[in-house]
Amino acid sequence: MILLAVLFLCFISSYSASVKGHTTGLSLNNDRLYKLTYSTEVFLDRGKGNLQDSVGYRISSNVDVVLLWRSPDGDDDQLIQIMIKDVNVENVNQQRGEKSIFKGKKPSQIIRKENLEALQRPVLLHLVHGKVKEFYSYQNEPIAIENLKRGLASLFQMQLNSGTTNEIDISGDCKVTYQAHQDKVVKIKALDSCKSESSGFTTLNPVLGVTSKATSVTTYKIEDSFVVAVLAEEIHALRLNFLQTIAGKILSKQKLELKTTEAGPRLMPGKQVAAIIKAIDSKYTAIPIVGQVFESECKGCPSLSEHWQSIRKHLQPDNLSKAEAVRSFLTFIKHLRTAKKEEILQILKAENKEVLPQLVDAVTSAQTPDSLDAILDFLDFKSDSSIILQERFLYACGFASHPDEELLRALVSKFKGSFGSNDIRESVMIIIGALVRKLCQNEGCKLKGVVEAKKLILGGLEKAEKKEDKMMYLLALKNARLPEGIPLLLKYAETGEGSISHLATTTLQRYDAPFITDEVKKTMNRIYHQNHKVHEKTVRTTAAAIILNNNPSYMEVKNILLSIGELPKEMNKYMLSIVQDILRFEMPASKMVRRVLKEMFAHNYDRFSKSGSSSAYTGYIERSPHSASTYSLDILYSGSGILRRSNLNIFQYVRKNPLHSIQVVIEAQGLETLIAATPDEGEENLDSYAGLSALLFDVQLRPVTFFNGYSDLMAKMLSATSDPMSVVKGLILLIDHSQELQLQSGLKANMDVQGGLAIDISGSMEFSLWYRESKTRVKNRVTVVITGDITVDSSFVKTGLEVGVETEAGLEFISTVQFSQYPFLVCLQMDKDGIPYRQFETKYERLSTGRGYVSRKRKESLVAGSEFPLHQENSEMCKAVFPPQPESSSSSWF
Repeated sequence: MILLAVLFLCFISSYSASVKGHTTGLSLNNDRLYKLTYSTEVFLDRGKGNLQDSVGYRISSNVDVVLLWRSPDGDDDQLIQIMIKDVNVENVNQQRGEKSIFKGKKPSQIIRKENLEALQRPVLLHLVHGKVKEFYSYQNEPIAIENLKRGLASLFQMQLNSGTTNEIDISGDCKVTYQAHQDKVVKIKALDSCKSESSGFTTLNPVLGVTSKATSVTTYKIEDSFVVAVLAEEIHALRLNFLQTIAGKILSKQKLELKTTEAGPRLMPGKQVAAIIKAIDSKYTAIPIVGQVFESECKGCPSLSEHWQSIRKHLQPDNLSKAEAVRSFLTFIKHLRTAKKEEILQILKAENKEVLPQLVDAVTSAQTPDSLDAILDFLDFKSDSSIILQERFLYACGFASHPDEELLRALVSKFKGSFGSNDIRESVMIIIGALVRKLCQNEGCKLKGVVEAKKLILGGLEKAEKKEDKMMYLLALKNARLPEGIPLLLKYAETGEGSISHLATTTLQRYDAPFITDEVKKTMNRIYHQNHKVHEKTVRTTAAAIILNNNPSYMEVKNILLSIGELPKEMNKYMLSIVQDILRFEMPASKMVRRVLKEMFAHNYDRFSKSGSSSAYTGYIERSPHSASTYSLDILYSGSGILRRSNLNIFQYVRKNPLHSIQVVIEAQGLETLIAATPDEGEENLDSYAGLSALLFDVQLRPVTFFNGYSDLMAKMLSATSDPMSVVKGLILLIDHSQELQLQSGLKANMDVQGGLAIDISGSMEFSLWYRESKTRVKNRVTVVITGDITVDSSFVKTGLEVGVETEAGLEFISTVQFSQYPFLVCLQMDKDGIPYRQFETKYERLSTGRGYVSRKRKESLVAGSEFPLHQENSEMCKAVFPPQPESSSSSWF
């Protein structure tokens, strides 16, 4: 829209805004009135490039431009007047026909009379060397209308020579590059460099985040040394990284053409531009040319309380497995983000106990100062009567998509207070670790609140005396993954008692490869080979995993392979399965393992024929050129056939970026006395214990205990039911991206992506002395809804594109062991139901008066249940003991 350029379609004498003779910017001729045509249009689609499938609108007008004043000290200091006339609004899609929302409407009916009058009031632009020095308009005009005039005025800012500089226009303070050619000048604006007050946030993890691209190119056409037209094109595209069907694009165009020139008013004499402006109209005032934020009036929109009443039925506990529950959760979060503390508190205090946990999930996930103040006022951490609500609040904090320092400070403050439940105290510290990690990932490690929290974790771990406190701080460090905590972890891993040592090694296992230094690996080697003391199998196998997963040396691999055959029976089989899994799945260590196996001392029948039931297996759930999902399951048994540890992991990868989606670990120890079996070396004095630990979306949760101690075990065996114990249950805001965009045309755009899920992970462990059988179950139920919403708003007409997917999935893992004989019989089952998959697309155009056009599409499909291998071996004899499994499940017998 290069108005400036356009000004010169002159023949040499009569109109001359020549490119020649001006080394900086464009210049208008004296005493001429330039008549131009101008249009701005916007298209929204899913990025497929078919404009016929787009929604959008076009605003067109005539424009009069005149030079009012030129400084006597230099031609490049000018004051020009720009006036919009003959405004029209229409569809960009000409196939709309009778369905056009603009059909039969006059511009004054579409834009409203007062808005149209404001749009047609002239603005003044002070240009110095082709750059905008000041933008003058009338006070108290509607912001949206002023933005449209800013978008037009910004086109007059340009330079005629090549180079890179910073310019301030409607988009903000932006880096721009000019490329001068014989017949055109091209201006490329780096939109990602623009500094403005536009708000927004995004999910920190790249797997759950979005990829957005923005380009802006303005071309000034030149004929016979004169600028005759300006064409500007701005594109904003967005897609969800792990699900690329959630995508959208905004294409915004501006076009300014010079039609003719005629005699205009004479230049106003004077040296100071301020005096000239006052003489023109004293009501003119200087305002920023940078676009300003506005909110469209929402007619008939429900209040927060009204909206809650309309959706609360979907958030009843019995309805949480339905997609409508998650959809309601997401829409309510949007409403909460504009609500005040008092409104939120009123709803919290009035709700009943059945729906209150879901309400707490939503209020916490809103992540606004008002929502945080409201939920902290509502919850009483000194009471043990609302433990479920406190835990749901803490888990929602841990999964926060864009946490801030204030949330961390609030939890640190709560931790220093008193608690009605020690479990909640532990959860607070564990979630503090998760928040530290997220803030550090967002370059916030040096914030005062983060520094204080890091000192609290590390100082607490160093000074802790009670076992429970050591475990709590280790779990917090497992989430925070602070590099400065590694020396403490090494100390606890090598010298701590069993459970402490195991937790310290699993915490080290969570660190990225650059932090697994030679010193760390030396300690892990000492633990695995028991150079200084005897360690439990779970500690030794975790140490081996750290070594093998972090660029192991030839000697490290060689020593691990040589140890196979000298280990306890089931540990022999487990380590052998780990090595075979590395080779089969082509893990990074596979090249070094193959190199070592070329030597006969390491690769022989005796070493690779060890019997047992422990196993390790990794496979793909889904694989595509840009993403993959993997699962792994490793199970370690004691020599007597009792489960020692079961570890199920699911990872999501987008390119090389990982997300640890789920980890469920079931551990048991000290159960050999129940069947009069002999414990393995180093495990003779372990207390009876069984528990479950879960990690969800990179956040370690507080472990749950099935039983602890022999008396607790016997009590629960006598009163036990087959009902599973819940590990985590609730609504989670998993994907949360919001961009507020100021288009250079003056229109306001928003690009939002939200993803939520209702999740229920539970686990159980059953033990029968009569049948000499043990069974563990891990059950996952998930309902997922993801929506993408792109809108462009002018205040009088709004267009939008909404895309979405929803699905419900269930996965149950069952391991059954019969230990009446050796080798004992083991059955592993992974049942995966068919998955319904629904896709939605809605396009709309809507006037502020209420008239609208809507197009909806829906597609449904059923993804059949898949069979996933769970072990590398199969034994026919187990089929006689256990009945065959349904087709929808995957099972392996060995």
